[in-house]
Amino acid sequence: MSIPIIKYCPGTLAEGYDTYSRQCLKRMFNGAKVSHVLPYDSPASGGLANLAFLQSQRRVSISGVQEKFSIIQVKSKLRLVGEGEQGTHILKPIPTIGSNPDQMPANEHLTMQIARQVYGIDTADNALIFFENGKPAYLTRRFDVQDGNKKKAVEDFAALANRSPQTHGEHYKYLGNYLELFNIMKKYLPIYGLESPKLFQLIMFNYLFSNGDAHFKNFSIIETGMGDFRLSPAYDLLNSRLHVNDSDFALEDGLLPPQLSKGNIARRFHTLGEEAGLNIKLIKSIFDTMLSNSEKVERLVNASFLNDRSKRNYLQAYQTRLKRLAKV
Repeated sequence: MSIPIIKYCPGTLAEGYDTYSRQCLKRMFNGAKVSHVLPYDSPASGGLANLAFLQSQRRVSISGVQEKFSIIQVKSKLRLVGEGEQGTHILKPIPTIGSNPDQMPANEHLTMQIARQVYGIDTADNALIFFENGKPAYLTRRFDVQDGNKKKAVEDFAALANRSPQTHGEHYKYLGNYLELFNIMKKYLPIYGLESPKLFQLIMFNYLFSNGDAHFKNFSIIETGMGDFRLSPAYDLLNSRLHVNDSDFALEDGLLPPQLSKGNIARRFHTLGEEAGLNIKLIKSIFDTMLSNSEKVERLVNASFLNDRSKRNYLQAYQTRLKRLAKV
């Protein structure tokens, strides 16, 4: 496999670039001219490359099923972290699980770009990057690491709810419903009124783009410069239906407690917003935003690094969910 011919920025998906655009370089690498090709073969290629990645994986403290590797930026170069070093980026190569695993890096990259560019959702900075053997990987900049490698405090919602395998069993992060996330936010965020609409929009985005793995650990709060907390940038957004036959929602009870879960999906989202304390005008505004911009979504899908079959399936899933949400 060789390095693909690049016609769109592997970061922003802007047309007319054969490497990262200036805008991408600024967001991802502080403006340094970093190559879109890593100086490694992919981990699955074996040999010394595989050994180096295995050693790096042990230094990543971020949870999850998919393999993640810690990367550090040194001027204009990216490399695996060494002992005692603080990584600046996280690398997610093609996984070894699920259907169409070779499409997963492009899937996550596309979905994250749609969230930010089309809907204005605050997301972790991200891009695609390629190994020397041509295989893609998803690269994200750590939002919990400040300049000077100081870490900000971050807590996911499973930790905030005091859930763990020891206290709530193996499926602890999938229990409950999404209304519980708002109740947790009320407890820990003084600026709940500002952050709750963002969470509502993010949950709707996950439904619209078939992310059936948006569990308690995939939502977090992060420390601000003032010492309080806000909702963290979104992360781990992708169309999971391209890889597994999962349900509409990651949480077992879906959007709401059973006694409130009535009507079609649009009605249930309205109820979620009302129960979370959002006023009717704001709920309608978020609905209007999420139900518009189809042309922008299609443009980014067509510019993405998914193969043609995956692009068709991605758009079909989006259009199906869009029609369901429009039926109030």
